[in-house]
Amino acid sequence: MQAEPIDPRLVMLSELVQLQSRARALGSLNELAFFMVNETHRLLPYRQALLWETGSTRLRAASGIQAPDHHAPFCQEMVRLCQRWQQNHGQPQRLESRDLEATDRAFWQEYLPEHGLWLPLNANVTLLLWRETPWRDEELRLLQELAGAYGHCWQSLQPQHRLRPPRLTRKRSLVLAAALIAVLFIPVRQSVIAPAFVAARHPALLRAPLSGVIDQVVVQPNQAVKKGEVLVRLDARELQNQLERARQQFASSDAEFRQAQQQALSDDDAKAQLAVLSSRRESSRADVSYLQAQLARSELTAPRDGIALFDDVSDLVGKTVSPGERIMQLADPHETELDIELPAADAIALQPGAQVRLFLNVAPDSSHAATLEQIGWRAALTPDNIMAYHLRARFDKPDALQQIGLKGSAKIYGERTLLGAWLLRKPWAALRVWLGVW
Repeated sequence: MQAEPIDPRLVMLSELVQLQSRARALGSLNELAFFMVNETHRLLPYRQALLWETGSTRLRAASGIQAPDHHAPFCQEMVRLCQRWQQNHGQPQRLESRDLEATDRAFWQEYLPEHGLWLPLNANVTLLLWRETPWRDEELRLLQELAGAYGHCWQSLQPQHRLRPPRLTRKRSLVLAAALIAVLFIPVRQSVIAPAFVAARHPALLRAPLSGVIDQVVVQPNQAVKKGEVLVRLDARELQNQLERARQQFASSDAEFRQAQQQALSDDDAKAQLAVLSSRRESSRADVSYLQAQLARSELTAPRDGIALFDDVSDLVGKTVSPGERIMQLADPHETELDIELPAADAIALQPGAQVRLFLNVAPDSSHAATLEQIGWRAALTPDNIMAYHLRARFDKPDALQQIGLKGSAKIYGERTLLGAWLLRKPWAALRVWLGVW
């Protein structure tokens, strides 16, 4: 049994539906442009296809190539012709070379087939097709249906632009400017944030009483100690040797003095040497007493009750110290204060008695109130190589979290000023330095 022939019109309708479905599945404008100039050939045959965006100076796509060269003479001439055709063709139109001027007609005959078609997809993009045979009316109707789908796909892939804010009228502009100026005159309280830590208040210093080498550190960092408890021992071997020699010297001078005393009863010469020998014996006795006192001072004891404040035992053992050099601190853990390093670049006018709030790193959700007591008279270089003023503040109420050594951020409140002056403070200072205005 012979199969019935398929109606060509059904084939074209099927191809039309497939092209529309495939176009809607594309994900970018570049993919859609390439698809339109190449895959439309499946519906109706043509030799050349171009895609031009309205008002653009470049062709968006061309059939048979990945991307057109915008500097090529062909592309530039086609853009010029498209701009001319766009003024006269807002609807699908057949294009004929005889409607052009002589120069443009020569260009057409050299590069393009005889019959062209102007097919607007929407207000922004147009598809141009060329072939050797004329375009029939039923083909135009099919291409118009396809053009509507292409235009809808192109519009849906356009980036969404934000709505422009409404234009301000002169009255609204004046009102807004007046409101902004009024806001700048609102009084605000100055404040600045600076790094801070909890320090000991009135700590006792343990200093080296004599030159020597630290031989032993008896306590550990933050250990509680009692008054008179041994904390540090210096190397006393040299002092012990000197004391032993001094004792021998004293024993010798004492023996000579006693012998001279016995001889002085019958010998006038011995009686004359008695004063010299007595002075020599007392000098030896003084040397022994001095060395004994120095040996006793080689053991450093706690001058008060408290906790020992130093970094590490290994940092002290073996260290050579000079008389008066600080070794560690002793502090009462319940007597604390706040040490603040205020960077010079952030400094504001402050007075003793200013309000301070401390936010510890270990408990940032709570604050500790303090009162500013001391302000450094000049900025000094910190261990972090930052010029900063040293400030001290006294806590208003004791708290268990106010442990010596804990760090955080302190917010210091200054005097009230205008919001505009506060906002322009740093820019104005930087501008003065840049302009050299003092």
